[in-house]
Amino acid sequence: MATFLAVPLKQTQEVELIKPLRSFIQNTFSQVEPDDYNHALNEFSKLRNLMIAKSVDKHESALEVLYRYYDQLCAIENKLPIAENQIRVNFKWRNAFDKESLFGGKQILGIASGAYEKVCILFNIAALQSQIAEVQNHDSDEGLKTSAKYFQMAAGIFGHLKDIVLSHVQQEPTPDLSPDTLNALSALMVAQAQEAIYRKAAADKMKEAMVAKIAHQCSELFSDAMKLMQLASLKDLWPKDWLPLVACKQAAYHGMAEFYQGCVAQQHKTYGEQIAHFQKANELLTAAQSRGGATFAFKNEQGRIQRELQAARKDNDFIYHDKIPDLKTLPAIGKAAIAKPTAFPTKPMSEKFTDLFEKLVPIPVYEALSAFENRKTQIVNTEIGRLREQTQLMNSILASLNLPAALEDLSGQKVPQSVIEKAQQIKDIGGIQFLNKLMNDLPELLQRNREILNECIKMVDDEAASDIQLREQFKERWSRTPSDKLTQPMRDESMKYKQILDTAINADRIVQEKFQKHKQAIDLLSKSPGEIEKALPSGGGAHASESSGVVQKLRKLMEEVETIKAEREVIENEFKEAKFDMTSKFFSALASDGAINEEMLSASELDRIYGPLRQQVNESLQKQDSVMSQVQTTNMEFCQAKASDQSGAQREAMLKDLAAGFDMFMELKNNLEEGTKFYNDLTPLLVRLQNKISDFCFARKTEKDELMADLQKSIANQPTGPAPPPPSYQNPTGPKTSSPTSTTNTSSTTGQPSWGNAPYPQAGGGYQGMPMPSMPSGFNPYNPYMQYPQQPQQGFPNQGYPQQGYPQQYPGQGYPQQQQQYPQQGYPQQQYPQQNQWR
Repeated sequence: MATFLAVPLKQTQEVELIKPLRSFIQNTFSQVEPDDYNHALNEFSKLRNLMIAKSVDKHESALEVLYRYYDQLCAIENKLPIAENQIRVNFKWRNAFDKESLFGGKQILGIASGAYEKVCILFNIAALQSQIAEVQNHDSDEGLKTSAKYFQMAAGIFGHLKDIVLSHVQQEPTPDLSPDTLNALSALMVAQAQEAIYRKAAADKMKEAMVAKIAHQCSELFSDAMKLMQLASLKDLWPKDWLPLVACKQAAYHGMAEFYQGCVAQQHKTYGEQIAHFQKANELLTAAQSRGGATFAFKNEQGRIQRELQAARKDNDFIYHDKIPDLKTLPAIGKAAIAKPTAFPTKPMSEKFTDLFEKLVPIPVYEALSAFENRKTQIVNTEIGRLREQTQLMNSILASLNLPAALEDLSGQKVPQSVIEKAQQIKDIGGIQFLNKLMNDLPELLQRNREILNECIKMVDDEAASDIQLREQFKERWSRTPSDKLTQPMRDESMKYKQILDTAINADRIVQEKFQKHKQAIDLLSKSPGEIEKALPSGGGAHASESSGVVQKLRKLMEEVETIKAEREVIENEFKEAKFDMTSKFFSALASDGAINEEMLSASELDRIYGPLRQQVNESLQKQDSVMSQVQTTNMEFCQAKASDQSGAQREAMLKDLAAGFDMFMELKNNLEEGTKFYNDLTPLLVRLQNKISDFCFARKTEKDELMADLQKSIANQPTGPAPPPPSYQNPTGPKTSSPTSTTNTSSTTGQPSWGNAPYPQAGGGYQGMPMPSMPSGFNPYNPYMQYPQQPQQGFPNQGYPQQGYPQQYPGQGYPQQQQQYPQQGYPQQQYPQQNQWR
């Protein structure tokens, strides 16, 4: 029985996976420690190398390795995206049908794409399935069932690849990955699966009618495969014995269908129909033998058909005398389509698969979490900013009213207790020296971040400039992806950080201005109470007593102000410490919908948690408006009750400055600490961007070097053009002169002696019109020191026989370097082929 065809594997080479993947984890997942994934990265790299080594084994264990590697690629595509602008790992794969010939199309294609790697692995999985199906024991029932199973699985994978290859491979694929090739392979695999089913049905002696239908469907499937394989773009791709074998099987299984249908006619005692089917079967098997040539393997079936046909004719001639009908008038043989492509699996191919990077969240989930954190931070900053802004407004109003210091300074002699407490608080923090240190550190932090960002922008610009230069130099031969299509996300990120730094610089300048304005008051508050008391002008005392109603009311309002401030600190802490579990929600959305509507999910959850806190913020602001209105009204009454003199006004103005200085100290402290934290937090982000751009540029440089090497090789191998025609005097077939000098120098001109119109050598030895001269016994033509006898052979012209022997017989030939070589033949190159062409 005919053999099965197995698809050859694509070949690849080892690549560096650990470093680029680890770098991406370090630069992308800020809360992940890259060292925790060293084991997983090593295992993943080993798995790919094992896939390369195991692919040559035509066994299910090798198939399991390919399954695991493919499943791992699927598992990481949303976590560790391998692409030109993400993780640059260049996967190179050779055309599976590369015969190292001049057949057109790319034979090796390298792309930095995880999708391309998946396509190539799927191709090899299907190819290995076909190879496992081919090596089964097809004389056993189990072997035929296994072959049919794997051929159908391979057909399903090739069909799936046909649908996705152009979307997954953004460049022109190698010929084995073209949709037409994959469609033809899928059809071939289905036909071979049906063939295995036919062979099992025939071996199990199934009813002839069913076997005929199975064989007819098998012939139809091979016909479909043959049409697809004979496309002009594909017919030169296949191994030389594939098309003859497919054409052979198409005719042979049609013949077997006719034979079994004839057996059915015999059972029905319609002997004329039996002979008609047997005759057609014999014709088809003869055609199959003609098509298949050396690949024809249906000799047993052909012999059986011929014997059965001869017996049927004999019986009909002597016994039945049944009329033999025209086959076209008989009912068509039915078809039983049993073999079908196996549906491509949606779950992992390997039953034992476990994700090596299970702890890493998919990039869509990570991005959704990052977007959620941005929304959360924006809400927190907005609400806390509203509270702080109103608190600063309240403090500035109180400072302008000299409250609560005015209530504590009724005598006008001692430093108010609130001022002493504020001064002590400033000194506990570090005083004005603390602010000076923070402000001196900011420029250094800013400069560090600016240098990193400038280096990022420079690397991108240099890489783009190099790409543009080479693209202009090599034109369309510079086929790699342009830099501007890959670097735009990096440029956008760089510009985003540049704008952030510009905003931060403006904010730093405002902080400097505020510090200079209140520096004197902050400096005084950083001193001891005695120094503060000396600096304060003495007052003349107040006419309002401690027991007066206006003083009591004002004190009560100051207590309400402190209560508002305390409540705001609690609200602020609740905003900062609110807990959310968005990971599970985003995972559920990704699993159910295939995408994450982050905006809707985030808004719903943020409103649930922060809604009540926002209400508290609004209530606090309304309460502040009410209290501050009462404070201003009551303070007017208090001021009218106070005694007024010049020294008291100066003292009150300084107390107001001290109160404003304290508020500004606390504000500047928060601003500078936030600024320092901002710059420190920004540095690792910029370093990650720098590492990402550096890895990208290194990968692009490697790609550039490889492409340059290929271009240089192609340029070096490209012919410069045909040689110019030789002058007429160099043509040995041209007219000869009678000059002795010309005759003597002919061999010098042409490089070989001229022998006139010597006959051509024949394929089987000898010369046209005469026998080949025999060699003398003992003569060794490879011995330069043994001379061939000079006797001319009978019927061989003297002038046309090349002289053998010592090279010294040709003085003045001008080829001393050939004197140790085999003696030259003497026929002109244009008339006499070189010896090594026909020897």
